[in-house]
Amino acid sequence: MVIRSLVSVVDDDESVRESLPDLLREFGFAVQAFSSAEEFLESSYVAQTRCLILDIAMPGMSGPDLQRELKLRRCEIPIVFITAHGDASVRPQLLKQGAIDCLFKPFTESALLDALNAALRTN
Repeated sequence: MVIRSLVSVVDDDESVRESLPDLLREFGFAVQAFSSAEEFLESSYVAQTRCLILDIAMPGMSGPDLQRELKLRRCEIPIVFITAHGDASVRPQLLKQGAIDCLFKPFTESALLDALNAALRTN
């Protein structure tokens, strides 16, 4: 039996939560999608998640807030941030705080796969 790495997607945009998991499954990953950081934290998937694809700007707890909360809980999950908002100055700051990558929507399939592979190598 092949055990597939679990990638969790946290994004308040429903279209992302519907389309991105399909693509990730095509790449061979197991996927869970969440509409908020709080929903992810309350789930039973936190400990199983091998990579987190995380939107930066969400109502309630933001992506960077979730990153800080995971660090406080000593959950070392590699994070690939995605965003439709923001300028180039956001990316270096997130990388400095430990993110594997920060992709600006719309991103290419190959850019996403490269970021996921980098994240899973650190895990």
